[in-house]
Amino acid sequence: MKIYFASNKRLRWTGIVLLVIAIFAACSFLLVNKDSVTSMGEAIYQGNSGAKSVAITVNVDWGEEFIPVMLKEFKENKAEVTFFVTGKWAEKNAELLKQMKKEGHSIQNHGFKHVHFNSLSTEQTQEQIKQAEAVISRITGEKSQFFAPPYGEKNQQLINAVADMDYQYIMWSIDTIDWQRPGPQTIVKRVIGKLHNDAIILMHPTEPTVKALPDMLKQIKDQGYKMQTIDKIIIDKEAKAKNDVKAN
Repeated sequence: MKIYFASNKRLRWTGIVLLVIAIFAACSFLLVNKDSVTSMGEAIYQGNSGAKSVAITVNVDWGEEFIPVMLKEFKENKAEVTFFVTGKWAEKNAELLKQMKKEGHSIQNHGFKHVHFNSLSTEQTQEQIKQAEAVISRITGEKSQFFAPPYGEKNQQLINAVADMDYQYIMWSIDTIDWQRPGPQTIVKRVIGKLHNDAIILMHPTEPTVKALPDMLKQIKDQGYKMQTIDKIIIDKEAKAKNDVKAN
């Protein structure tokens, strides 16, 4: 009997020790991989580069008549911007999309159609993104990797569906609200009054936006900000750390 109880006691202690080791290992994994765990499954409202840069994003499902003038202003002010286009729009405006890409701008995903993504299932959301991705890739030769939702909609199911496709979910920190067609100076004030490092500035191809661009872009430059594509202000810190180690 003594041997039996001693054996049981040793088994209990062994089980406790193994449980403690397992818990410690799990906690260590989460701490070490904290950045990678939180980097997906979240909406991004601004960059994390720490540099004096901003990313202008233009959501496009209409307004193609204004884009050539916008491209001219971006070129004159050395601004590289990110166009989030719907696949349906891209199919109809392939040559304009090629021009946007040729002039150094980033072409990213706005879904295939400009629909309310909050009402879609995970499968429907991912199909919308896949269809747009296929069109963008066929026309520009590059795969999109960032997604901006129409109407700025978001919920956790939608964010998770996007993250599961290895896309980053892009929102904004400065909104021009130009789709309401305010006066050009109102648009300029909305941007310049809130400028900050790593800002994501949302706009659309509208007539007042076109009129606001010369003054807006000049003031952004005068304040010392670089205007870069979205991928330049969102840094994968884990990948950067690995590259730094390799470089050393």
